[in-house]
Amino acid sequence: MAAKKPIIALMYDFDKTLCTTDMQAYTFIPNLGMSADAFWKKASDLAENKKMDRILAYMYLMLDEAHIHRQPIRRSDFVALGKDLKLYDGVEGWFGRINQFGKEQGVVIKHYIISSGLREIIEGSSIFKEFDDVFAGEFLYDENGVACWPKNVVNYTTKTQFLFRINKGVLNLSNDDDLNRFKPEEDRPVPFRNMIYIGDGLTDVPCMKLVKVNGGYSIAVYQAGKRNKVKDLIKDQRVNFIEPTDYSENSQLDIIVKDIIRNMASVERLKAHTKAQLAGVNK
Repeated sequence: MAAKKPIIALMYDFDKTLCTTDMQAYTFIPNLGMSADAFWKKASDLAENKKMDRILAYMYLMLDEAHIHRQPIRRSDFVALGKDLKLYDGVEGWFGRINQFGKEQGVVIKHYIISSGLREIIEGSSIFKEFDDVFAGEFLYDENGVACWPKNVVNYTTKTQFLFRINKGVLNLSNDDDLNRFKPEEDRPVPFRNMIYIGDGLTDVPCMKLVKVNGGYSIAVYQAGKRNKVKDLIKDQRVNFIEPTDYSENSQLDIIVKDIIRNMASVERLKAHTKAQLAGVNK
């Protein structure tokens, strides 16, 4: 029986990592007659005054403001917002190109979103089909299909649980037993050494640091002219690299990710060779 090919997981934040700003700012917030700054200030004030989780605060505010302004909040309405997302250069062609490169290196590439944004909006985007799974905030809907309560919330620190879910192959959010059960690292579908995390800033630091210290690679991406936003992340050794948000072929990000994949594939081949020799010695 042929050995399974090693899996390399690329994990991405979404807002300002793959799309150019917060996903709510393209259509949802303007439809309320508010500016993005006004909406996020109101969400921040709500979180501070009520001592709320900031992600829960913005999700509550989305529902509250939608009711006030009589904006539809069915699941299909949120999904429809995804068509308006503006992606960075090269994003749409990125996944097929990276998958093909991984195939040439003898590995399988899988892509995951870990975002504090909304899964429903991501579902409506042109790239949703490229992901093996999407972990993001999500609403619960009542019998009329209207959003009534946050079903899943992904904040800056709870993001890290999804690294372990990917690591262990436990992607069902209701399955905590298998997630917390001990499993040797070498028996896990995606060892941390085969993880690449791509995010845009401080909200991604827990994931970036966790991946980096466990042998994977973390990359902070930045918009043109905003390198100062992420330069401390590499200075403080929280990430391995900082690169512009250009996903085009032969961009610096494209080159560095391919170098990482090439290195990971080489390590996996060496480990397989050692394993085969050990098996021969133990016969």
